[in-house]
Amino acid sequence: MDISLPQKDFLALTDFTREQLTALLDLADDMKRAPAEYRTALTGKSLGMIFHKQSTRTRISFEVGMYQLGGAALFFSPSDMHLSRGESISDTGKVLSRYLDAIMIRTFAYEEIVELAQHATIPIINGLTDYNHPCQALADMMTLREHFGTLAGRKLTYIGDGNNMAVSLLFACIRMGMHISIASPPNYTITPKAMEWILDDAEKNNLEICLTDNIEEAASGADVVYTDVWASMGQEEERKTRLHDLADYTVDDMVMSFAKPDAVFMHCLPAHRGEEVSASVIDGPRSIVFDQAENRLHLQKAILYGLIQ
Repeated sequence: MDISLPQKDFLALTDFTREQLTALLDLADDMKRAPAEYRTALTGKSLGMIFHKQSTRTRISFEVGMYQLGGAALFFSPSDMHLSRGESISDTGKVLSRYLDAIMIRTFAYEEIVELAQHATIPIINGLTDYNHPCQALADMMTLREHFGTLAGRKLTYIGDGNNMAVSLLFACIRMGMHISIASPPNYTITPKAMEWILDDAEKNNLEICLTDNIEEAASGADVVYTDVWASMGQEEERKTRLHDLADYTVDDMVMSFAKPDAVFMHCLPAHRGEEVSASVIDGPRSIVFDQAENRLHLQKAILYGLIQ
């Protein structure tokens, strides 16, 4: 299956149309079904991976993905590069463009990735920022297609902090024709700026976006219930406050009862049982969290292939 992404970079899901994202999902499905057909697809190609945040799934899935496609992946922590000593993002991008075929970066500020993409001449992939997490959200769409067959008209409910995961799920759902409701305490809802990116799409396609602090309202009739940790990397000093403020937003069996009888539970991991989700839910029969984790590999192989084949 042949596909080339029209954009040079993979920074945000709002940069792509539904048709383009669907083509990526189709490719990821094909790679999962017939991995042997792609073993030499990126032979001789190299991916640089810059990590300013710790990682399990992102690092391993990209590294293994490049290996399975015949290429090589190089890991860089801040201390491995002169970025930690003040070298500019622009100079780094220009230099690495002379050595590599693509860069995946996992960092804090989204603006850093945008700046890197502006100065690099090779594709830049957003492995996560404090603003968004497009690779995870699109892998989630792949997982839901596998489970339900279709996405259009389904409803996803996100419960908890309106963080980077909530923003990317909002983008993914509206792009793929899904309704979305987000239940958060008033001070933890997603930013109005994030809403601006997608409101026109929602209106044109008669899709519902519900932002509320009422969990039952949000989860009623949901096909999917999703949550994430309450204190992400970089928010450790806020952890005690966040655990207090979000204490009523645990996804437990009662919350799942508000959703449809065949609704599934999702979490991007790592998870803290007893905080944002009960053990009975994440370890129960409705949980598909490990399918999500696996599909990071297949989806990211599709992104790599689409950008640097």
